[in-house]
Amino acid sequence: MDTTKPASASSSNYIKNIMIENLNTGKVKTVVTRFPPEPNGYLHIGHAKSICLNFELADEFGGRTHLRFDDTNPVKEDEEFVRSIQEDIMWLGFEWEQLYFASDFFDEMYERAVRLIRKGKAYVCDLTAEQIRETRGTLTEPGQNSPYRDRSVEENLDLFERMRKGEFANGEKVLRAKIDMASPNINLRDPVLYRISHTHHHNTGDKWCIYPMYDYAHPLEDAIEGITHSICTMEFADHRPLYDWVVQECEMENVPRQYEFNRLSLTNTVMSKRKLKLLVDEKVVDGWDDPRMPTISGLRRKGYTSEAIRTFCREVGVVKTNNSVVDEKMLEHFIREDLKLKAPRTMAVLQPLKVVITNYPEGQVEMLDAENNPENEAMGHRQIPFSREIYIERDDFMEEPVKGYFRLFPGNEVRLKHAYFIKCENVIKDADGNVTELHCTYDPETKSGSGFTGRKVKGTIHWVEATQAVPAEFRLYEPLILDEQAEEGESFLDNVNPKSLETVQGFVENNMRDAKPQDKFQFFRHGYFNVDPKHSTEGRPVFNRIVSLKSSFDPKK
Repeated sequence: MDTTKPASASSSNYIKNIMIENLNTGKVKTVVTRFPPEPNGYLHIGHAKSICLNFELADEFGGRTHLRFDDTNPVKEDEEFVRSIQEDIMWLGFEWEQLYFASDFFDEMYERAVRLIRKGKAYVCDLTAEQIRETRGTLTEPGQNSPYRDRSVEENLDLFERMRKGEFANGEKVLRAKIDMASPNINLRDPVLYRISHTHHHNTGDKWCIYPMYDYAHPLEDAIEGITHSICTMEFADHRPLYDWVVQECEMENVPRQYEFNRLSLTNTVMSKRKLKLLVDEKVVDGWDDPRMPTISGLRRKGYTSEAIRTFCREVGVVKTNNSVVDEKMLEHFIREDLKLKAPRTMAVLQPLKVVITNYPEGQVEMLDAENNPENEAMGHRQIPFSREIYIERDDFMEEPVKGYFRLFPGNEVRLKHAYFIKCENVIKDADGNVTELHCTYDPETKSGSGFTGRKVKGTIHWVEATQAVPAEFRLYEPLILDEQAEEGESFLDNVNPKSLETVQGFVENNMRDAKPQDKFQFFRHGYFNVDPKHSTEGRPVFNRIVSLKSSFDPKK
């Protein structure tokens, strides 16, 4: 960015305004941000907001963004998560300047910890994790000094070195910062900097058996990488004094600053990685990429586009307030807006009822013209077959119609989309009285596009020609979590929606035979659908409903 020209402020993003001021005053020469996920799960829509914020702000000011894996807890981390995170970021449309792992800096972190010990700013403590919690105090009462707080520098250096060499068991000792056990900020009451964990690490192998805690590692990583604006969510606001303490006392050359913004939460789902993992482990869903999950991979498999997610993340805004809950209808609004000019219109029958057009010539198949998207003429037209036998939706017929029902019933006439008027003449039933087939007649003068004006009908229904129809599976999704307060003793799993997935078998037009995974379509009256990349097979596609056609969301409110 050319800092000789003042940048313009934007009231909608206070972090952007800070960057503008920093650049215009020369406090910062180049904006450097980072996205620092822990590789212990798949990214979700909340992470997408952070990804967009970090990458787009750096791009706007000609800066750079690093991808850094905070791999300081090998017990929960896995290479699978490392791969999925990189895939998600690239799919969203972003490229990182540098790829780092926290473990790349373990040697320097250790040396900085030794420096803290030499300065009398850290000590080895033998209290258990439970004892540390018990002596930390409360919001109204100060904590109690550890009986090991006054160990000499020499003893602490020796013990810390022996910790590193693996002489002690897990939990036997920790390294703690020596700050202030009476601080009103509990995070400053001698927090743990290192713990012992005899665990194989995906990146460093068995080199280390002590690992830095997040609150110690994170500010050092930012400083080592030269991050200028360390952007995190609001729950880290109380950790900022510790962040600054670590950078100062470890005598880091670069001094990053932390800025917080509101975390994104959506209605009817959960964002906690622990809860998402539980849904996977308990087989409530069929994996991290289940289309009901709020993960980026789940949204992608469902059919969401990266453009829609990026637009949504921009529109929810960046403010320094408490975390907010956004109605999922807002996210649905942006995928509808993105797909309405992109997705071809076609017809699918999800609950098929066979119709025989008795006065149509047997064996004849004619091709009818159909527009692919009436809102986007550039998408052109397609040819669809029509013959004596077709399928319609079962709920497009009612033997005894209620008032205001204008679709097919005995003696009534409707228009077939892109085709002719048909009239229901006879209803065929099985031995149990279930309707199995309709016999109808058609009027050849009423062909769509012919300019017929002889009479009008009130109902138009969709259909699929029966002899060339492609069998398909349709997965219809509802919210995964019912937004209800769990009763005492209940977990969030008790509020899982038992109707979150409905699977039905039907047919699509014959032109869908070659549909490829991730192809998206608007099925007349049913909504937008995506070809499932996981379960579709050749000649038998599986369609995930992305979103219905109608929404009660008002983007102007």
